[in-house]
Amino acid sequence: MRLLGYRPQRTIGQPAGTAGIGFITGKDIEVRFRPAPVDTGVVFMRIDHSLQGPRGCLPFPHAERGVYSVPARVECVSGTQRRTSLGHGPMQIGLVEHVLAALAGLRVDNCFVELDAPEPPGMDGSSLDFVRALEKAGVVSQPAKKAIWTVNSSVVLRFQEAAIALHPPENFELRVSYLLNYGTHSPIHPQIHTLDVTPESFAQAIAGCRTFLLEEEALELRKQGLGPRTTYRDLLVFGRRGPIDNRLRFADEPARHKVLDILGDFALLGHDVRGHIVAYRTGHPHNFELVKELATKLAPARPMEKAAA
Repeated sequence: MRLLGYRPQRTIGQPAGTAGIGFITGKDIEVRFRPAPVDTGVVFMRIDHSLQGPRGCLPFPHAERGVYSVPARVECVSGTQRRTSLGHGPMQIGLVEHVLAALAGLRVDNCFVELDAPEPPGMDGSSLDFVRALEKAGVVSQPAKKAIWTVNSSVVLRFQEAAIALHPPENFELRVSYLLNYGTHSPIHPQIHTLDVTPESFAQAIAGCRTFLLEEEALELRKQGLGPRTTYRDLLVFGRRGPIDNRLRFADEPARHKVLDILGDFALLGHDVRGHIVAYRTGHPHNFELVKELATKLAPARPMEKAAA
């Protein structure tokens, strides 16, 4: 890994929040964002549970007494099947990727995220309502630096039917390309989306792109007891003729949502990265494998950051 430079750390100017129904539990849930000091990172807090025993996945200096807290870090990931989860057991927090994408997309580095349930509210399956809350709170610079990293050469991970890579940047950008292909008989047509990520481009082109799944997947999840209050109008469910009781916001909305998921999962690295992420038929498990690989490569490079600072 190579150190490119620094930028100011950022948090939000004041508390803000929003509320909705949880996709997994069906509960009425409120999420509240609060400013956090420098070097805190993003920390999820379960305010519906008093703390008994360890404070969370990892100790950190700003944990609050009596609240179960878990940093949004690669070491704390406990699940990546269909969603990204943090923490363990009854204190696990699931479906964190849309909140993380909103924070990462707007470049909010330090933030406490309070939840009164084991998941954030699902809203419309996108990051849009979280972005609106954060924009209302305002994003402010802090008196500390955040390092910006890239790779010296391409890091490529290949799986049976998928692949994901991070290539060195052409300039100083973070670019994400997603190639979606579910096959010729799928109601979701093959598509590709590429984004040069800035707070403005994320808010306009990615934040409102919703979770999607096939009708048979939705029915199976309902049999498992998930999404008891979620309807086809709450997210994109594709039947044979396209979205059921819903309309696309973009022709390539599914590919754009995959970009959103990648940004949320990459936030778990805890560092700014520049380069070109290219993904083909990937999901959360594949994203996480690349994040782990980068974390491994970043560890021996960190002394450079301290020396340069």
